[in-house]
Amino acid sequence: MYNEQQELLNEVYKNYVNKCNEDKWMKEIILDLPFPNKSYGLYSQEEFINKCKTDPEFSEKWGLKIEERELSLEERQDLYFKLNPEFRLMHESMIEHMIKHNIPTKLITTTKITKIESYE
Repeated sequence: MYNEQQELLNEVYKNYVNKCNEDKWMKEIILDLPFPNKSYGLYSQEEFINKCKTDPEFSEKWGLKIEERELSLEERQDLYFKLNPEFRLMHESMIEHMIKHNIPTKLITTTKITKIESYE
């Protein structure tokens, strides 16, 4: 993940920690007591990121949209050529070269959402 994305994730998570006061936005914790009891706690940053990826309402509430998708072979090849301009021809071991040069297999898009409401 790029530094810019990590800074954005850190900023939004810090905002979540500072403003989180509703149980709805916290994770449920089952306390290990002689009788069933529920409590609520903050998500860790990793849990927070996963929650933003899978829960649109949660993602919108905290203003962070994270989308992941697999790159096609063609997209990986384009990236490979961009990072390795000395190689211009396709060859049989292209996939091996992409693996060797750590060409990513996934695109992660992180967007900070700004919600604007108006009334007329």
